[in-house]
Amino acid sequence: MIKRLVATLACLLCIAANADPVSERHARGVATLEVITGDAERALAGLDDIAPELGAWIADFAYGDVVSRPGLDLRSRELATVAALTALGNARPQLEAHIKGALNAGATPREVLEVILQMAVYAGFPASLNGISAARTVFAERGIGPDRLR
Repeated sequence: MIKRLVATLACLLCIAANADPVSERHARGVATLEVITGDAERALAGLDDIAPELGAWIADFAYGDVVSRPGLDLRSRELATVAALTALGNARPQLEAHIKGALNAGATPREVLEVILQMAVYAGFPASLNGISAARTVFAERGIGPDRLR
């Protein structure tokens, strides 16, 4: 809740300061990424040594222009992202990051599992099984036991 408030305030300060549109979208993207990851700087820093442009594109376009749009709440967007990454079946690190993001944005562990289970119908059982494995890893890291999955 506090992170969401800080993110919102950061966006408002950027707009109030009459910042240029590139800075506004970057600030909005970093603020949104902060809510999802809990540490936007660390999430983007992994690209600084080899492809800082990609980090800027992720912050500015993916999170500043798309993920921060008002049409869906962040929880719903993260659940949709979990579904897409599960269906892709080849992006385990990103899937784990967005399972964490969905939980950070207010999704319950059960909702995350339901999204992954539904992908068995549309993406196949192997993709769903791989998604369940990723969820198991994230849940174990967070101490989420079977009692919270029912």
